[in-house]
Amino acid sequence: MDLELTLRYFGIDWVAMGFTFVAIYLLGNQSKAGFATMMCGNTCWVIVGVLTSSIAMVIANAVFFAMNVRGWAKWTSGSSS
Repeated sequence: MDLELTLRYFGIDWVAMGFTFVAIYLLGNQSKAGFATMMCGNTCWVIVGVLTSSIAMVIANAVFFAMNVRGWAKWTSGSSS
């Protein structure tokens, strides 16, 4: 595997992928920390989107970030609706 290709985006894409996998695992185990972990992943994906000039990636992950903030808030308040 070519190191230059692997680190094309300074490894941020790899970090983002790691955060995303861990977040899905945590949420699957009903851990509220999954929301915060996913927000870290979303932030990394936004950076990758900027580096790749992908407006769709930036917008999608900004929306996902907001949805995770909402999920965190609802979980914290104990609201189910």
